[in-house]
Amino acid sequence: MEMKSCLGHLSFYMCGVAIFQLPLTPFSLTVSSVSEHSGLSGCVAPLDVEQGVYVQDINSPLPSALCLGDCQLQAPCRIQKCTSDFVSLTSHLNSALDGFDLEFCKALRAYSACTYRNSKVCRGNLVYHSAVLGISDLMSQRNCSKDGPTSSTNPEVTHDPCNYSGHTEANEHQGGEKAIPTYLFCGLFGDPHLRTFKDHFQTCKVEGAWPLIDNNYLTVQVTNVPVVPGSSATATNKITIIFKSYQHCTDQKVYQAVSDDLPAAFVDGTTGGGDGNTKSLQIVDKVSGKYVEMHARYIGTTVYIRQLGHYLTLAIRMPQELAMAYEESQDLQLCVNGCPSSERIDDSGHLPLPVRGQVLPQAGAARPWSAYTLETATAKCHEKMLVKDIYFYSCVFDLLTTGDANFTAAAHSALQDVEALHPRKERWHIFPSSGDGGVGKEF
Repeated sequence: MEMKSCLGHLSFYMCGVAIFQLPLTPFSLTVSSVSEHSGLSGCVAPLDVEQGVYVQDINSPLPSALCLGDCQLQAPCRIQKCTSDFVSLTSHLNSALDGFDLEFCKALRAYSACTYRNSKVCRGNLVYHSAVLGISDLMSQRNCSKDGPTSSTNPEVTHDPCNYSGHTEANEHQGGEKAIPTYLFCGLFGDPHLRTFKDHFQTCKVEGAWPLIDNNYLTVQVTNVPVVPGSSATATNKITIIFKSYQHCTDQKVYQAVSDDLPAAFVDGTTGGGDGNTKSLQIVDKVSGKYVEMHARYIGTTVYIRQLGHYLTLAIRMPQELAMAYEESQDLQLCVNGCPSSERIDDSGHLPLPVRGQVLPQAGAARPWSAYTLETATAKCHEKMLVKDIYFYSCVFDLLTTGDANFTAAAHSALQDVEALHPRKERWHIFPSSGDGGVGKEF
């Protein structure tokens, strides 16, 4: 319905309900159009977007409210505090782990109770009415009962050093509000192709053992071997991860995977770290021998490892403040600084792909010819990846280099891992930056 029509023919509350019914989460709304079309500019306090949730500006002394006629502010509406508490209670939860529904429902009930306490002072607040509707929808979706335990919003009670939500001293805003931590993504797959924490994409040789990550909390090392004779391309056949001991949350745990041996346990035979029913460190066996996930709650870190064909892929999400917590002597980290220039296969973003219709030559080296031409490799990759982004072109490169169709699945899975772990959707796809987007152009 038209915004003017809504404001002109419905009561204020019903207008808010009609416009802002939100079945999805996080809650989202916009009031700019209300202000523009109704002449109520000045009655709407600034809103901001953070992690998909629209909340009142924490630096503004005024509540976000929309009123008809003269703006007469009564007692402040604290729906923003209710929302920020809910985000704080749920931002660390992982739906793949046991206990998610229980904790999420407890947080929803606490959110609902907070909105009820503010029902009178927030009576004319669109954000408030949107939140009430959203809570009801979420409780239905998650089969949450209205009666039951609630999460405490007292920081002294809820603070759990083994459940990362950002370092307190670095995460406080004015007014005592807590910021949502910033997360980074790194991935390695194929021949191998590296996506760094800075979203730089490189194709490297890096034969032998190399550190992807080496900070105060975590060490990840990969070992790469040549894929085919005469080619400088390599692929990963071994991954070693060390979760360093942290307070009482976990002892040091070492995980090691090699080709054809992708265990769902650490080298000491355990599947987790920490005490209690909710482990602070846990391995989840997703597909036996083919795909495992590691969830380290105490450092807010998730790791995916897959085996596709004879080789391994890795994807990781980690809080920025922890990923960058390392000493000067630990600066050789491929996820942080990329591959050394001497190890790059691509030349400033250009892969040495063949001209159209020919097979990738390996000058001065005797090697088996690939079974793929540029056309057939492109068609094969297009079967799984419809978007011609960097993952598509990496797939083409790998097929031309190795002739191994498993590298198609590796590129496709790598993109799926990006979509699951990368915190910013607008950066999931990386496209060629020049030319017509064809193979061989700059990445």
